[in-house]
Amino acid sequence: MLTALSIRNIVLIEALDLNFAPGLGVLTGETGAGKSILLDALGLVLGNRAESMLVRAGEDQASVTASFEFAQLPAQVRTALADAEVDVEPGEPLIIRRRLKADGGSRAFVNDQPVGVALLRELSGALVELHGQHDDRGLVNPRAHRALLDRYAAADADNVVQAWQHWQAARDELARTRADIDQARAEQDLLQAHLAELTTLQPEAGEEERLALSRADMQKGEKLAGDLDGLRSLWDGSDSALALLRGAARRLDRVADEHPLLAEALAALDRAVIEAGEAEEKLEAAGLALAFEPAELDRIETRLFELRALARKHNCQPDDLPLRMQAMQSALDAIEAGDAALVDLERAEQAAGAAYRAHAETLHNSRHAAAARLDAAVARELAPLKLDAARFQTAVAILPEDQWGPHGMDRVEFLIATNPGADFAPLAKIASGGELSRFILALKVALAEQGGAATVIFDEIDRGVGGAVASAIGERLARLATNNGAGGGQLLAVTHSPQVAARGSQHYMIAKSSEGTVTRTSVALLDAAGRQEEIARMLSGAEITSEARAQADRLLEGV
Repeated sequence: MLTALSIRNIVLIEALDLNFAPGLGVLTGETGAGKSILLDALGLVLGNRAESMLVRAGEDQASVTASFEFAQLPAQVRTALADAEVDVEPGEPLIIRRRLKADGGSRAFVNDQPVGVALLRELSGALVELHGQHDDRGLVNPRAHRALLDRYAAADADNVVQAWQHWQAARDELARTRADIDQARAEQDLLQAHLAELTTLQPEAGEEERLALSRADMQKGEKLAGDLDGLRSLWDGSDSALALLRGAARRLDRVADEHPLLAEALAALDRAVIEAGEAEEKLEAAGLALAFEPAELDRIETRLFELRALARKHNCQPDDLPLRMQAMQSALDAIEAGDAALVDLERAEQAAGAAYRAHAETLHNSRHAAAARLDAAVARELAPLKLDAARFQTAVAILPEDQWGPHGMDRVEFLIATNPGADFAPLAKIASGGELSRFILALKVALAEQGGAATVIFDEIDRGVGGAVASAIGERLARLATNNGAGGGQLLAVTHSPQVAARGSQHYMIAKSSEGTVTRTSVALLDAAGRQEEIARMLSGAEITSEARAQADRLLEGV
């Protein structure tokens, strides 16, 4: 709940620090005293648009700081803070600060960590719920009605969400498989032709590189053929270089013992014979490797051309052609097995759809039953609020199937008819400002224990009514503040009604004062005597009479 609000340099407020407690807090004051300024300031920390006109004249900047405390942070708040990577320790207050410059720029902070204004708007729904004369959010917005009814019904909608997700996954898988098979069937003839072409060629991984190397060697052999033949002649015949070396070695061997130098010469000659023999073997091997066979070269070049042409045709590398063959075969196999796969997927999709419908119908029935209970609960609240001719209806209608979703098959909307015989219509389209606020109060009382924002604010809900109706409004506001299940029981009411003000457990008076050309708005927490005086003023006007004070006492004693 809201525990503190600190305002600096907002319009007529120079410096203001307020503390709030659980229960019903009322804010009163003369018209024009500045009650709207408080709501505008609170709106800043809730992510409302920053207007430069809010900065007090003559000041460079303004700021608003709001503190919220919870026994446990609401799930919506925890999720939003976690997504924004903002750390808040358990038990630590949530402190939101908004700083506004005179040029219109603003910055936002949560527990002194800079954040975007979008985060404040995301948090606001769980922190403060504001209902005023021109309320277009909260209970008036049909988008919220389904969730409110589900909370009132204590309906477990999670199984519907899970069933919807399972059904959508099954539908997506069926659609993907059907599209793949349809595409494969459309390309079946082409696939078969391409596969036949590849099967005939039978490409192998790494084949292109091997063929290219072989072709290069053959082309080199063609160029070196004459040189190799000339070299071979040096080793062929009785007068070859190697034969001469061997003959010289034999002759030297006969006289090598005659002198050490001859022995050394023989050893050198033997080495030359060995090296020449190795050279001959290398030449023979090179000749074989570089052998040029025109027919084989033609075959290799033809094979290379075919491989590379098919690779260009299929927009891949030659080494990828075997994989393309496998993919084509798999696609053709999938076509053959497609009918059986589609049957299985269709059965799975139908089963998932049936499960979703069953859960959604259960939720629909729960909503219908809860709608009847809610209508009766709201009806009990209307007469005391001077809405006895009005009727309230929670409309639960089944949507067309193409509009079903994770929250079921229903459209839920709160409708009213303000006059006998009139048709039901949405809240915001029929009710006047005062009627709308009282309808919202009746709804809030009926929904009191079903959750909502931590702090609920009603802005002049009692406008245009008095007497018994104002008393009934005050009694329901006090009851709502006590029973509000989500926010720790805190409700703030801006009011002009003494009957409502008397119900407050805390009473704040808003006043405006002028000193020369300077005008200031201030807010004071009233004690018992101050409350009596303020309620007496609300009863009698500018001149507070003893009768007004006595009536104020009776109002306060009757609470």
